[in-house]
Amino acid sequence: MTQRPATLGALREAGYRTRSVKQELRENLICRLQAGRTLFPGIVGYEDTVVPSIVNAVLSRQNFILLGLRGQAKSRILRQLVELLDEEIPVLAGSEVNDDPFAPISRYGKLQVLEHGDDAPVEWIGRDRRYVEKLATPDVTVADLIGDMDPIRAARGGHLLSDELTINFGLMPRANRGIFAINELPDLSGKVQVGLFNVLQEGDVQIKGYPVRLPLDVMMVFSANPEDYTARGKIITPLKDRIGAEIQTHYPRSTEEGMEITAQEAWVARDGVPVQVPPFIAELVERVAFLAREDKRIDRRSGVSQRMPISVMETAVSNAERRALAAGEGRIVPRVADVYAALPSITGKMELEYEGELQGAESIARDLIAAAARDLFDRVWDADLLDSVVEHFDTGGVLQISDGASAEACLAGLRAVPGLERALEDAGMFHADDMGLSVAAAELLLEGLAAHRKISRADTGTYSRAKPERPPKGKGKGGGFGFGSSDMF
Repeated sequence: MTQRPATLGALREAGYRTRSVKQELRENLICRLQAGRTLFPGIVGYEDTVVPSIVNAVLSRQNFILLGLRGQAKSRILRQLVELLDEEIPVLAGSEVNDDPFAPISRYGKLQVLEHGDDAPVEWIGRDRRYVEKLATPDVTVADLIGDMDPIRAARGGHLLSDELTINFGLMPRANRGIFAINELPDLSGKVQVGLFNVLQEGDVQIKGYPVRLPLDVMMVFSANPEDYTARGKIITPLKDRIGAEIQTHYPRSTEEGMEITAQEAWVARDGVPVQVPPFIAELVERVAFLAREDKRIDRRSGVSQRMPISVMETAVSNAERRALAAGEGRIVPRVADVYAALPSITGKMELEYEGELQGAESIARDLIAAAARDLFDRVWDADLLDSVVEHFDTGGVLQISDGASAEACLAGLRAVPGLERALEDAGMFHADDMGLSVAAAELLLEGLAAHRKISRADTGTYSRAKPERPPKGKGKGGGFGFGSSDMF
């Protein structure tokens, strides 16, 4: 490995040339594009929408903001911009603001060059040290971002308070020659937002109490929720005018994209125990999120994060793992009952409208799971052609599928329902040598029938005769129901 120059003179002799950070990002991006490399690994569904807009902004050397609802990978994208920086760059050793050895901006850096000349020590910093991120909150001050006087530093160094060496630099100067990201920009107070003007337009900052202007070389990127950005108007107009590009993010456009993201992000592998997630269960989990984003009882302005299906998948697998451990099964196979067991992973991720508040988050979550199961059911079966299955329940049959019952026990009970196994075989979803997959498919069939009101499903997982739309006149509570033979396990 070639040794890096360790002094200013050696750096000059090596022919090193400084580039502005925006030019550096631009040139490295061009190299990646020409090589056909993936720009944002792990980001799914943005290839034809968000990514081209980001590329255009970087090629134009513009600061930009990502606007999108929660859970749309905004922060992740901003952090991946680091990969477009050089692996290492030289700075004056000991500089707090990554001083360029050839053109230092701080008083410390200038004194180093003045006192040591070509012997001024140089150190090399990696790209990770050139990315600074701040979550905007109402209590953030201008001093936090820009800097302020430090009387303790003045006392220890014997400096006058007006000396630049007493400056305590904020986050922005420390991001010099790098990327500075602010998440949730609207949460900054108006006064602090004004403090960003000079950086975005003139590229410098002014620190109160000092007759100094620091010409920063920094790429500014932001994220924000569009509801905050447009409806509440928390980002002041002059600041919006200074941001080069406004890029809209979005949720997955298709269930296939959503399933790919969930499969990528969800923790499914469990300590060496084989886990097999049936494809229809993976799609069921994703459909719950898609339906939630369209449900009028849920606040669309708040959105339903992609974290919902990820959490639901993890919880469903955990519930299946609990069952496998208790039953001594050697494989983890999630089924519909496990998705219902993941209700706590759904209810906390929905902001409800007034109608939804009246109904309750858990009730809505159950409706979403049932609706998702119906959509998958309709692609495989016709509810009107499963008369033998429905008749079993109409004549008093009851079937209880506990989320803790083993696959073997469940399959024994399911085989007692006439026509159920045949319906699975016709759909290619019955596996004689795989009880776990067969039970999962059978649950999906029963869920679909319940969603079509051919049979009913209790919250306990009990399937029985379909309940009438309205109680018959003259009947007391429970009138019109008859329960005969039952298969319960």
